[in-house]
Amino acid sequence: MSPADAKWDGYGTGRRKNAVARVWIKKGSGKVTINHRTIEDYLPRQAHRLHAMEPLETVDKAKAFDVMVNVHGGGLTGQAGAIRLGIARALIQFDPELRPALKKERMLTRDPRMVERKKYGHPKARKRFQFSKR
Repeated sequence: MSPADAKWDGYGTGRRKNAVARVWIKKGSGKVTINHRTIEDYLPRQAHRLHAMEPLETVDKAKAFDVMVNVHGGGLTGQAGAIRLGIARALIQFDPELRPALKKERMLTRDPRMVERKKYGHPKARKRFQFSKR
């Protein structure tokens, strides 16, 4: 099922670290597809699944929407965070009255934390070579 196949009710983009998730929602039975796989198959950890689906649980609509996600980049934790933000934004596009509930739970804020860049002349971003006085 692709976004062009069906009439989707809401769309949202979520980002976290280097992960980018494009999320489509529509009225349905609660089926969640991530990169053409089930959520249990794509996110094996229960903690990642709970984190990703938190916006739907917050507004008590977990079984009311079908969710389709295309996600790439980063690792599973970053992807789960990106999916979470994408679902929250898609829900707001579908029903703007859900905004206060999602905002109160801080699900509409993009996490700005990124990996610090490596500095030249040093082994890692903050690590330094051993200092020798003599």
